[in-house]
Amino acid sequence: MKIRSKVTNILLCIGLLIVCSCKGQNQDATGDYVYKKGDPNGIGKWYKGREIAYVMGYQGMSWLERSEREEEENTSKLLKNMNINLGDTIADIGAGSGYHVFKMAPMVDYGLVYAVDIQPEMLAAMEAKKKEGNSKNIMLVQGNEKSVNLPESSVDKVLLVDVYHEFNYPLEMIQSIKKAMRPEAELYLIEYRGEDASVPIKELHKMTEAQAVTEMKAAGLRLKKNIGNLPWQHCMVFVKD
Repeated sequence: MKIRSKVTNILLCIGLLIVCSCKGQNQDATGDYVYKKGDPNGIGKWYKGREIAYVMGYQGMSWLERSEREEEENTSKLLKNMNINLGDTIADIGAGSGYHVFKMAPMVDYGLVYAVDIQPEMLAAMEAKKKEGNSKNIMLVQGNEKSVNLPESSVDKVLLVDVYHEFNYPLEMIQSIKKAMRPEAELYLIEYRGEDASVPIKELHKMTEAQAVTEMKAAGLRLKKNIGNLPWQHCMVFVKD
């Protein structure tokens, strides 16, 4: 009886430890994501120690097209950083209203720009712009939370501007993007600098270089260089590892 009592007490203690360790925190079946309360601007889902931010909806389209954007982000310099060639196939992931898409299209005379977004309203806005400007080398693509829905080995350059930190499934998305990248393709990850407190953006909408490197490495990409010439953002270039 004493032995049984001791065993029962041990099992109860183990059970309490498990309950306490799991309180307020759940993990998905794959072990990639943790769910717990965090920042009001986050979705309560964490990846590699970073809370994922809410997606900016199509209602914020006017902010994407704001007149101050060139001054604040120096988008012209960003496009120069990409060394775009006339025959490149470029994928703008999370293209939004197409701010960068319609700047890149004239730079690839006999190339192609994939404009990928998951929001139908964003795609509709780009379709209207495309018809208005008679842009024939832009292809709109409806993505989803886990895939960019692009052909395998189809792109030379990938652009993600202030969008990666909002991916609900970052690992799956980067794996999907990696499949679409040709062997020598480059991924340009543009994120507000999390190391710089002077950048006037909410913390969950920033990323540090170290965090980005950790997350990209998990999907099989390595940092080639970080071009530090933008006012507020990292311009990190990743390639297949």
